[in-house]
Amino acid sequence: MTELLKISLPDGSVREMEPGSSPADVAAAIGPGLAKAALAARVNGELRDINRPFDCDSELALVTSRDEEDALELARHDYAHVLAEAVQNLWPGTQITFGPATDDGFYYDVKAPETREPFSMDDLPAIEEEMRRIIAADKPLKREVWSRQQLIDKWESDGETFKAEWARELPEDEELTVYWSGDDWLDMCRGPHLASTGKLDPQAFKLMRVAGAYWRGDQKNAQLTRIYGTGWLNKKQLNAHLTRLEEAAKRDHRKLGREMDLFHLQEEAHGSVFWHPNGYRIWRQLEAYMRRKMDGAGYREIKTPQVMDARQWEQSGHWGKYRENMFVIPDEVPNTEDEGDLVSKDADWMALKPMNCPAHVLVFKQGITSYRDLPIRLGEMGCCHRNEPHGALHGLMRVRQFTQDDAHIFCTESQVVEEVRAFCKLADQVYRDFGFKYEIKLALRPEKRLGSDADWDRAEQELRDAVAEAGMANEAYGWEELPGEGAFYAPKLEWHLTDAIGRTWQVGTIQGDRVLPERLDATYVGEDGEKHRPVMLHRAIFGSYERFIGILIEHFAGRLPVWLAPVQAVVATIVSDADDYAKEAVAKLEAAGIRVDSDLRNEKINYKVREHSLAKVPHLLVVGKREAEEGTVAVRTLGEKDQRVISLDEAIDMLRAEATPPDLRGG
Repeated sequence: MTELLKISLPDGSVREMEPGSSPADVAAAIGPGLAKAALAARVNGELRDINRPFDCDSELALVTSRDEEDALELARHDYAHVLAEAVQNLWPGTQITFGPATDDGFYYDVKAPETREPFSMDDLPAIEEEMRRIIAADKPLKREVWSRQQLIDKWESDGETFKAEWARELPEDEELTVYWSGDDWLDMCRGPHLASTGKLDPQAFKLMRVAGAYWRGDQKNAQLTRIYGTGWLNKKQLNAHLTRLEEAAKRDHRKLGREMDLFHLQEEAHGSVFWHPNGYRIWRQLEAYMRRKMDGAGYREIKTPQVMDARQWEQSGHWGKYRENMFVIPDEVPNTEDEGDLVSKDADWMALKPMNCPAHVLVFKQGITSYRDLPIRLGEMGCCHRNEPHGALHGLMRVRQFTQDDAHIFCTESQVVEEVRAFCKLADQVYRDFGFKYEIKLALRPEKRLGSDADWDRAEQELRDAVAEAGMANEAYGWEELPGEGAFYAPKLEWHLTDAIGRTWQVGTIQGDRVLPERLDATYVGEDGEKHRPVMLHRAIFGSYERFIGILIEHFAGRLPVWLAPVQAVVATIVSDADDYAKEAVAKLEAAGIRVDSDLRNEKINYKVREHSLAKVPHLLVVGKREAEEGTVAVRTLGEKDQRVISLDEAIDMLRAEATPPDLRGG
């Protein structure tokens, strides 16, 4: 008699099933509603196809649309395959490569036939229509195990040179799988997939754009076309996403940066920012704010060199692990007499610093440090350079030159938890001052790392304990642990901010590092008179000023709080008879510490209102003959329909209160 399989369900019950049965059979046995709703299954924790037979006794959790993370991953993976099939149906001879799911959709890299130009935006409507036809056909998605040679033969016979190249590199001892869409199209894929194309909602996806891509990400290889799409479980989710994209486009910091005259970028300094006076006013306000917070928390500010010898970077470990992202400089004067020997092969190398930590260790090492001196908190508004790939650069969000609100705390083992707890409270104050909600994540040890397991055990637990003591290791703060996502030298706490339209930004971090003090021989004299290694806590709150300003611009849609606004008020005249009064008002506002401009141009007031609204000036103080006679101003506040007439003194008091940074307000 054949022994039945024991399938354990999340509610603790056990179903006995015939060998060869699948999660779909279990769902059908429970009821027709679940059979219809089940999209896939987690079998012993592994996400699998709903129709894939069990291998043995198993723990089973059925996946439905309520399991949104898994369901979206499956749907987006399927949309990518349907996209590739559609393109090949429409243009036979198209070569396919790979197409993964992404955070909000999917893409697929394809090579157009030689008989036509690369694919463009004009092709997307036809591709979408063919995708809908494939979905409506409800084609079963069937998994098969193939040998490597079968894959090679298949791709070579179909003229799929990219797939054949990849197949030749696959290990023979690994289970290699393909997925059929019906009986006429397949792709090699690990899966899993939905049961059929009809499980996708034909109204829940949209192709968004095309871009150039290189085979295997190498610009020396063939150029491909990457077709991007967004995919969801239903049309309502798609529409909500498209609305978010529209709102994000309105808030794009690059667009608002131009309208508000904050900064610009250009090829002559690609990856670096040209700050205009208005933009640099925001920077200076943030810098002053952060200095006050750091001074109040016992940090001592330092300034370290931009360029350091490569031997320092070798000792710290960055030269071996990070050199391709560093800007390096030969430490030798070029020989201009012989153009064939502009740089000597024997030149010593220097590098622009990509981070501040090794330099801070060198400051710490000056003189003899006693345990009584600890903790030592060294802060720096440190300018760093990283050779980011050209295609990765994005406005203020990803640059090559940036300035961090960086600091390093050198402390004893027994001080770590308290220092991290205090930092948690400091970060909380800062983010609340800017109106952000946030979540805290703990990024744990990666597979490739430096340091002993014992050190990692201790460092990870210290961070857990500190967040718990700060009262933040709970659901209210989105507490979560992220296996494998720590730095190679230390675990880290991450602060993920949520902006006004629901996007998250990873900004602040603190890391407990025992590796760098060892590599750079940092020591202090303990109570026993012996040398000991300090623990080094790397920490930042803004992260980089550039990126944080970009986040603020988008979060507030350019309507920055008055204390941050580069121009806090404009005094605008209706008639030239009010010019003298306007100048007097500006002088009084400036004397009160308000950043104010005047607009005395011979233009209609509605034109002035539109122009200053576009520049996101918080308050427009309109004055005419009556206001000049009565000593009043008509206040038009950005975003409000109505204006109100108040005395100039009242306006000054109002602006002075709103212009005060939150950390300097009483009460």
